[in-house]
Amino acid sequence: MTADTQTRDLLAQAAGAARYAPSVHNTQPWRWVVYPDRLELFAVTERQLRFQDPDQHMLLMSCGAALHHARVALDADGWAHEVERPAAEPLAIIRPLERRTADPAAVRLLDQLSRRHTDRRTMSDEPVDVKVLDAFTAAAAQAGADLCLLSRDQVIELAVLVEQAQKAETSDDLLQAETSTWVGGDRADGTGIPDASLPAEPAQTTVAGRDFGVTGTLPAGAGHDSAVTYAVLYGSGDEPADWLRAGEALNAVWLAATEHGAALTPLSGPVEVGFTRQRLGHMLGGVGTPYLVMRLGIADTTGPAAEPTPRLPIEQVVEIRD
Repeated sequence: MTADTQTRDLLAQAAGAARYAPSVHNTQPWRWVVYPDRLELFAVTERQLRFQDPDQHMLLMSCGAALHHARVALDADGWAHEVERPAAEPLAIIRPLERRTADPAAVRLLDQLSRRHTDRRTMSDEPVDVKVLDAFTAAAAQAGADLCLLSRDQVIELAVLVEQAQKAETSDDLLQAETSTWVGGDRADGTGIPDASLPAEPAQTTVAGRDFGVTGTLPAGAGHDSAVTYAVLYGSGDEPADWLRAGEALNAVWLAATEHGAALTPLSGPVEVGFTRQRLGHMLGGVGTPYLVMRLGIADTTGPAAEPTPRLPIEQVVEIRD
């Protein structure tokens, strides 16, 4: 086996690891092309939510999360690498540099790639430790974004924004029809959110979760999210490359949360609707562009946990070329 073949196989393994990244409605809107000297990431616009996400913000964040997954896999295998983010065609290019000692932190995170999942149940009454929240903020900053932990008054304001965004989106028949094609059922095709990952009734959360228009089979939990922390991921830019980096930062926080035994629920609704996104930016004091809201807490382990969402087979998302 030549050195080029070995490197290509390594890059293919990293692309395979990226299959477990989070994505909006589990659309998995990415495609990887593996060469002997580089790994290229492309967006698959056929899996874009055109009515919910016409600006491709959530698509780019999803692809950014996949990019971060691949980078964690390379770091855990001891490969230094550089990343270009043209945020066009392709979205990103990873070039391996030299072999080095594996990053212990990346090795720990690698174990979290397939364990990470979205938990839409209510959280337990145990708060996330302040030092752990600091670790989340540091993870976001290292990935190129900022994390603002909201005060009690800001959470009340956030709840209003989420409700307003939900009303705007549920009144859009085309958006609702689009959502129905990705949510509910067994999802045997490997994409979307199955019934087993959706609460059977609305969770009694401080800030409402997304109304998908269908009910699942997962018990929502008996708590009321009294100990949950809400945060807004934000940054200084609003260009495609900025949203791609936002996805990397989201994934960095999510893996850190999984490692520390915490649960994360993304709330993208107030960012998807123009006027609520603007108000969310004002709530941050106008210091940056809001990318996503997060609900952070300790999962309630008294009931059944949400099952991981399905994944597309590797041959549909990874192409190997000479």
